[in-house]
This record gives sequence, structure tokens and C-alpha cells, in this order.
Amino acid sequence: MTDHPISRFPVPDLDDMPDDIRDLMTSVQEKIGFIPNVFLTLAHRPDEFRAFVAYHDALMERDSGLSKAEREMIVVATSNANSCQYCVVAHGAILRIRAKNPTIADQIAINYRKADITPRQMAMLDFAMKVSKDAGAVCEADFETLHQHGFSDDDIWDIAGVSAFFGLSNRMANVTAMRPNDEFYMMGRK
Repeated sequence: MTDHPISRFPVPDLDDMPDDIRDLMTSVQEKIGFIPNVFLTLAHRPDEFRAFVAYHDALMERDSGLSKAEREMIVVATSNANSCQYCVVAHGAILRIRAKNPTIADQIAINYRKADITPRQMAMLDFAMKVSKDAGAVCEADFETLHQHGFSDDDIWDIAGVSAFFGLSNRMANVTAMRPNDEFYMMGRK
């Protein structure tokens, strides 16, 4: 691990966290071998932590017309556009694992328009970027394009929801100076 702080705000000790938050962190640590710094950072404000995790899981873990890898593609592309180091690194690792592809996250983070993705995924990321950078310009033509690529209205909601939620996450990660865990850098590369 690096010697740099993981947040510019106080990070509570695990023993001082509310039981439900500590139990979640312990469970994640047992599953993946470490506690993601986003959890530790957001635990500074327990009510917001709970809301964040609930909304994250509602978007990212539910059954959807988007695969879990496609949802991670949205996170990586929009997080790069929002200059969020934490989310690009952490969700890049998750994308590599879910896509079973050691190069896709780097391609999408650098320039998704040149990544090895399908035309459907390109349309998805174009829309996600529009939601992220200029949501006021979303129009019926965007829906028509996505429908032509086989996306349902629920899928379009999911694309917008993931993009919008991670806009919040990206901004808070930048404000808190959240550092990615060192473990994320190598995950899914071998």
C-alpha cells in the first residue's frame, strides 16, 4: 500500500463504524481481500454511505438489458471524462474481470471510440457521455438511435442512471481526494 492518505476527510476506524456498515465492509474484505477506499471514505457520513451503496447496488447489480460489463464500461468512460482517477482505476478493474478482457478497460478509459467494442456498445457509450456532459441536450433522436441498436426504454433509463450516479460519485471522489486501492491496478490483468 502507498503511504498517501485515502481521503482528505477523516476516515473512521472500522471499530467505530455503525454495525451495519462495519459488517458490510468485513463481508467485502472477506470476499475480495481488501476494503475498497470508497467505502472507507464514505463511511465518514454513515447515512450518505448507506444511500450511496443502496443506489449503487440498485443500478449495478439488478437484472437489466445491459450486462454488468456494459454497465462498468459506462462507469469507466464517463469517469474518465470527469477526471475521476478512483473510479477509472477501481471500475476498470471490475470491467476487466466482468468482461474477461485484460485490455478493454484501458481502451475505454483512453478513448472508447477506438476501443474494441460493438456498435451497440458504442451507441450506449455515446449516450452515456451525452448524459454525463450535456444532459440538457438529450432528445428523441437519442432514443431512436438507441432503439435501433436494440435498447429498450428501461435499458436507456439504466444507461442514464449509471452515467448520472457516477457523475455524483466522480465529483465526490475528486473532492475527497479519494485514492484507488493499490490492489485494483493489477486485478483482471492476468
